[in-house]
Amino acid sequence: MHRGLPTTRGPIADALLQAGLLLDFAVRTAAAAFRAARRARFNFAEFLRQAAFLASVTTLPALLVTIPLGVVVALNVGSLAGQLGAQGYGGAVVAFVIVGQAAPLICALMISGVGGSAMCADLGARKIRDEVDALEVMGLPVVERLVVPRVVAAMVVNALLACIVLLVGITTTFLFQVLVLGDAPGAFLRTLTQFSRVPDFVVALLKAAVFAVLAALVSCFKGLTARGGPGGVANAVNEAVVISFILVFVANAVITELYPLLVPAKGEY
Repeated sequence: MHRGLPTTRGPIADALLQAGLLLDFAVRTAAAAFRAARRARFNFAEFLRQAAFLASVTTLPALLVTIPLGVVVALNVGSLAGQLGAQGYGGAVVAFVIVGQAAPLICALMISGVGGSAMCADLGARKIRDEVDALEVMGLPVVERLVVPRVVAAMVVNALLACIVLLVGITTTFLFQVLVLGDAPGAFLRTLTQFSRVPDFVVALLKAAVFAVLAALVSCFKGLTARGGPGGVANAVNEAVVISFILVFVANAVITELYPLLVPAKGEY
């Protein structure tokens, strides 16, 4: 493992160096995951611990963000649709906003800001206490034992969390528009099914999984390269959260642009 990030000259050189080291770390993590699967020595105990922890710290905050979002979407859509005489198109907006963008991004923010910061702090604390160096001295693969289970746990938990967020978001919007705004439930469901397809939900889950992998890789990388004592760990956590957010939004833009090309909309060839 890297003992620490080398000192560079200037922010641009430092950013390029960290990008290269992060890419190298991602490749080594993928290779370690392949070896663990091929040799049947995946650390299931660590995976279950991390999955349970991530699920416990991300589920409730994600729901607390999703419910108000669903109400806001329904309220704004209902008001605008009422002015245009298109009250039945609330389901179409849900398809575009919640399914297409909001649900994966909410999960990404939770896994980056809550789960990722915890992973980075945990590994950073182990690093400054020389526990990581002790594992290396004993010949234990640090990436395979500590990083791979966390990345897999983040991917699985975030994909499952996306399912919950989609369900809660759609249900909240539906109930608010039907019970509060008085829209017809049949019209809402009809436009929802017209403007959303099974591939849309699949891509939402794929986005959540990809965002989780990016956040977990950045968090583990910054944690294992932390230096400078407790203050260095705190700085590593802050940097991990910021870098994770940036990578998530870049990945979201790329996937969003590629999706219509790979899965054309109905009626297009």
